[in-house]
Amino acid sequence: MNGKFTLRILLGALFIILCSSFNAVAADDYRKRISQAGDMFSEEEDIKAEVVFGRVLAARILGRFPYYEDDRLNEYINKLGKGLAQFANRPEIEFRFAVLDSSAINAFAAPGGYIFITRGALLKMGDEAELAAVLAHEIAHVTERHIVKELNIKGTDTSPVSGFAMVLGGGSGAVRAVFAQMVDKAAEILFEKGLKQQDEFDSDRVATIIIATAGYDPTALRRYLKKISGAETETKSLTDTHPSFFDRIKSADQVLADNQLAGVKQAIVKERFKDNVKIN
Repeated sequence: MNGKFTLRILLGALFIILCSSFNAVAADDYRKRISQAGDMFSEEEDIKAEVVFGRVLAARILGRFPYYEDDRLNEYINKLGKGLAQFANRPEIEFRFAVLDSSAINAFAAPGGYIFITRGALLKMGDEAELAAVLAHEIAHVTERHIVKELNIKGTDTSPVSGFAMVLGGGSGAVRAVFAQMVDKAAEILFEKGLKQQDEFDSDRVATIIIATAGYDPTALRRYLKKISGAETETKSLTDTHPSFFDRIKSADQVLADNQLAGVKQAIVKERFKDNVKIN
């Protein structure tokens, strides 16, 4: 991800937001219309719409936290993240990764495969396995469609798609207003309310399986959670929107035990991590 890509995200978001009419229709009313619309859109069209939604939400993230200008680091993050995504269950999604210039310890995932990690989170890591674990946690939020489910955007009960295409496909001012409201709600979830605690536990579980399958130390996420659990002031934004570190570590122990991974020794990859992650 480079500066030109970042600019394209921001310009795309600006275009959609400027086209919005906030007084047209309430989101709940339009969701009722969606539920009665039937299977009007294909799964492929819905995936494309999910990516558009995620791109605009990604622009919100970049509006709140600046992009960290380090081409080598961002290329490294992308190579690692895309490699991990091969072990997830959304092959139709092209994942994109970037570092945010923030000292806060956090990471964010937007639908459609847009994933961000802060400079502060990287500074607390000691090896590639820990980085892989955090990226895999965010990948899991996308593959499990946690934000999509939280927004309750769906088609009919028999439809295989989430309903994003139905929201974006109309093209009217009313539809654009609903779209803007959905983005507002998703941003509120990311920055303030947080996802459901069970969603975070599920992402921790999926992340542990992903990194173990990819050949990394399966205890890496647990190690990282333990490491940052003492940095209370630095992790305030993270603890405000996630379950407690105690509960996440306890859950991680259970996942390791259930999957017979507690005693498994796999790669942590320190040297490559140190060669690529050189930040202040």
